[in-house]
Amino acid sequence: MLKKRLRRFFCTWKSVSLSNLLFSKGLVMRLFTAICFISFSIFSSQSAFAQAGIKQQSADDSQFMHTIKSAVLNEERTVVVQLPKSYQAEPNKVYPVIYRLDGAGNIPLASAVIERLQNDNRAPEVIIVAIKNTNRLRDMYPTVNKEPQGPVGEGGGAANFLAFFEQELIPLVNKNYRTHDYKVISGASAGGVFALYALQAKPELFQAHIAYSPAVWWNYGASVKSTKSFITKTKDLNNYVYTNIGEEAGIMRERYDELQQSLQSHKVQGLRFSSDAFDSISHGLTSAAGAFYAYYNLFLPKHMPISALTDDVASIDAYYQNLSQQWGEQVSPPDRAVRLLGYNLTDSKQFNRAIEVFKYNIKNYPKSVDALSALSYGYEMQGDTRQALEQMESALAIADDSYPYINYLRETKARLQAELSKN
Repeated sequence: MLKKRLRRFFCTWKSVSLSNLLFSKGLVMRLFTAICFISFSIFSSQSAFAQAGIKQQSADDSQFMHTIKSAVLNEERTVVVQLPKSYQAEPNKVYPVIYRLDGAGNIPLASAVIERLQNDNRAPEVIIVAIKNTNRLRDMYPTVNKEPQGPVGEGGGAANFLAFFEQELIPLVNKNYRTHDYKVISGASAGGVFALYALQAKPELFQAHIAYSPAVWWNYGASVKSTKSFITKTKDLNNYVYTNIGEEAGIMRERYDELQQSLQSHKVQGLRFSSDAFDSISHGLTSAAGAFYAYYNLFLPKHMPISALTDDVASIDAYYQNLSQQWGEQVSPPDRAVRLLGYNLTDSKQFNRAIEVFKYNIKNYPKSVDALSALSYGYEMQGDTRQALEQMESALAIADDSYPYINYLRETKARLQAELSKN
């Protein structure tokens, strides 16, 4: 609007002759008034924009930078937001958010790993928010260090930093972007300690906590003690925790092992815990070594694993309900994924269970040639040739010559008919 107003004014200005301009006091006054008004408008709009937090687009249309004047931390904080590839093309889609500590330098690794998992239907697209450091030790550690092994007197600001997330950063991201209420906090070393602290202080704020080689030696192992106490007292925790460690030794390894064993041994309902040890990997590379495993184990794959299937086919519905809640989109049990569950059961000679799974699939896909053919196969493996033939005929009734395996269906029908004629 301001630019258009300027163009209209100066077009009018150019149309005035020089002689008229020199003697038109009224025109000069109008020009002066207009410039003052426009300058004030620009200044006012910039001031309001700065108060709300600057949003600056980078060369890549998918990445934005925000500078936040934090009232909680009493300082300016900078974050970089990386949007997924489909963000502009799918305006109604919402996305889980990964909050990555220690700045934008960590975006490429997380983005590459998750994109690779997406290509295999093992992860949703996500928004990544990277938070730049100002005073790292202050923000990441919940306690002030008193142990001579480290910088004495540092730390103790994690509670304020977490309040910054809850009261300022997360609301800003939710307001400016299409987010789904599934949030991940991820950090390495001191950042890993903060991720574990967030789990204890605000267990519902983030749904997943990733701690690469968390520096749990800090302040005589204070974070180990607090985590153990929290896990021991907690009965139900709908969350995911990933930790790892590299070649670290001494008190760092001793205290980490104590933490890992506590998380592993206490079976808290709803808590999914995964950990890795990379004995030949340096402390600084544990995030690179662990990123794949952290996200591979975090996100539920679209193809339900056989380990998630119980004796009740309702477990399929439950699995895809959980997956939909995690991914932020409605995902129905895919035809092929359910058939693979049934085939897995026939391979292990669990024919009754396999037939139940195949029947469940047909309820969702009654016009699927593949679903009917799979049920026919299940009955054949069970030894029920008549039922196998009936299902194969149903498959052929809806298949046409364009179906790529039409000859297989016809040959199978002929074979089943021949077997029945022998009896």
